[in-house]
Amino acid sequence: MNKGELLVSLDIGTSEIKVIIGEAVEDAVNIIGVGTAPSLGMKKGAVVDIDKTVSSIKKAVEQAEHMVDMHIENVLVSVNGQHIQLHPCHGVVAVQSEDREITNEDITRVIDGAQVMSIPPEREIIDVVPKQFIVDGQDEITDPRGMIGVRLEMEGTIITCSKTVLHNILKCVERAGLHISDICLQPLASGEIALSSDERNLGVALIDVGGGCTTVSIFENNNLTNTTVIPLGGYNITNDIAIGLRTTFDEAEQVKLNYGHAFYDFASPEERFEVNVIGSNQQESKDQLELSNIIEARLEEILLLAQKEIRRMGYNELRGGYVLTGGTMKMEGALELAQDIFYSNARIAIPDYIGVREPQYTVGVGTILFAEKNAKIQGKDLEPTYIQEQEVREPVQKPKKVRKKVKEQEVEDEEKESKISNFFKSFFE
Repeated sequence: MNKGELLVSLDIGTSEIKVIIGEAVEDAVNIIGVGTAPSLGMKKGAVVDIDKTVSSIKKAVEQAEHMVDMHIENVLVSVNGQHIQLHPCHGVVAVQSEDREITNEDITRVIDGAQVMSIPPEREIIDVVPKQFIVDGQDEITDPRGMIGVRLEMEGTIITCSKTVLHNILKCVERAGLHISDICLQPLASGEIALSSDERNLGVALIDVGGGCTTVSIFENNNLTNTTVIPLGGYNITNDIAIGLRTTFDEAEQVKLNYGHAFYDFASPEERFEVNVIGSNQQESKDQLELSNIIEARLEEILLLAQKEIRRMGYNELRGGYVLTGGTMKMEGALELAQDIFYSNARIAIPDYIGVREPQYTVGVGTILFAEKNAKIQGKDLEPTYIQEQEVREPVQKPKKVRKKVKEQEVEDEEKESKISNFFKSFFE
């Protein structure tokens, strides 16, 4: 990004919609605006009510706009779901320039050439992620621009998704009055900020436990090799609490956020709280130990299913360990439970930016970083993402100044005319 350029990410989650505004400052990104709103039209990562989703997007965008006093037009949208598929691709072109210097045009042609493959009509390509470029047989090149060569190759990954699911999400964004400048895969966005280069090279599992689903992704040799989605998340934990404590879903969510502990061994029986019993006006006193028993059982199931998916992908041992993120993982005891289940090194990834130091913002911040990086590699420009409010108001102010000057001129003309008429009147008298 150029200095002062702004990018805005839109993370449409099952439990919450997040809008994050990032500004480029000397090869770094500062987060200057954040907007959140409850997600009312999503279920298990898919749109189930377009009108409610549009309304939720508008609320999150308005909150971010109010924070920075800007009007957002273009956004980077992150997508996820069981419908995502990864396909290896390979493109080859001849360098066209007379001096054989590789340019942006050559990069575009080789990426377009790599996309020439048979894809079912119900699926759509959302992105191409280069793994490496090869110039005249020399491989492991990350950016060949400016190099001299005759033959340019690109090995990468084509990301496809269901047209139906994608178009429903994009329709919601467009009906909210926004233009989509780029689409980003959530595991790639999360990996950009949650994983170190060593972890990505050694082999690491990234587990994003969200509200409606859990995304399991494997990175190896600095590339995303596999990803899948488990239809369980924080909402299932809340639902279990509501059933176990015989209370409403909303109150169960508040109890989980305020008193929840994911590791039974570390929960405190002295931590007590009152909960309203559904169907009556009575309240019951509960302790954190009882609550932790419910939470641990469901979160343990989610993590064991994630481990099962990792083994199904063919990874019995990961030298880079396990990295966990997502809103559910901010709960106390979540890391201790994960370490107990995986019997391996595990940590929770949190964005290191002021205002977004919580795991639920990993995708939003990562989308900005990955989209900028991927656009640079592919040689494409991301569109401006905002209009300053003062620029919007200027055309309204200018006519007022013109009208004022015209009115003053008319008064002056009337005064001159009255003075001349009075002079001639006195002269003839």
